[in-house]
Order: sequence, then structure tokens, then C-alpha cells
Amino acid sequence: MSDDGYDYDGGDGGDFGYDEEQEVELTEEPDEETAAPNEDPETIDQNQDNIVESGDQDAAAGAKKNTVAALKNKKIKPEDRKTTPYLTKYEKARILGTRALQISGNAPVLIDVEGMTDPLEIALKELKEKKIPLVVRRYLPDGFYEDWTVEELIFHA
Repeated sequence: MSDDGYDYDGGDGGDFGYDEEQEVELTEEPDEETAAPNEDPETIDQNQDNIVESGDQDAAAGAKKNTVAALKNKKIKPEDRKTTPYLTKYEKARILGTRALQISGNAPVLIDVEGMTDPLEIALKELKEKKIPLVVRRYLPDGFYEDWTVEELIFHA
């Protein structure tokens, strides 16, 4: 018997309810005539406005805060940024890895390659020339975030 209480040797492990003779019951898909009339995907999308909210109204109001409009309200304007304009080593690694993956997937290269074939070397050269078309999003502890373009960030190559 093992530590977890089961006997894997076929000993007195007991019957686990498995029956080799047991038949599996299959159900058929409903016909178009017997299906519910409102289950058409086109009508489901049209009926999204007909949502009835029940239960705690405060909880329902809190659930609406996690929308695209609510997230746009948490963006800090470029003139009100609080974080440093220096590119961290973690951001640099993420940018280089992301851009190298894009380049290896045949994304257009924004610099003169000059015979280079390694995507990471090409991404590093693009970073040195500040040609990488990526944005660094820095989230703050209060839920707000700042967007920095690579051209705006200061880094040491």
C-alpha cells in the first residue's frame, strides 16, 4: 500500500466502481425545429441589452468598474507622470525579447540590417537607435498606469 492509501499492486484495494460492462449513454443534438428559438448566435448578440440585474445593486455597480472605459480613466497623462524615465533592466529584457520574437516571425525590421541574422542582435540595434515601436506600461500600486514609448526612455546600452 502506498502513502496515499491506495494499493497499486491489485491487492485489497477494494472496488472503485468501474464496470467494464457499463454502457455509455449518448444524447443526440436537438433538431433545429425543437431547439429554443432564441439560441441563434445572431439573436444572442442582439439581446445583450436585455440584461436584468438582480441581487445586491452595490455589487453590480462595482462589477461595472472593470470595463475598458474605467481602465482608460486610470491612465496618467504624460505631463503628470510620477515614475523615472529610465528603462529598467527588466523592461529592457522584456522589450528585447518581445521585439526579437516579432522579428523572428518576419515582422518588418526598422533599421539597416547590414547582414545580421540574429533577431536578438537586430532588436538590440533597434533599441540603441530608439526605433522599437513598443510602449512600456508601468502599473502603479493604486491601479493607475503610465505609458512610456521607447523613444522617451533613457537607457544605457
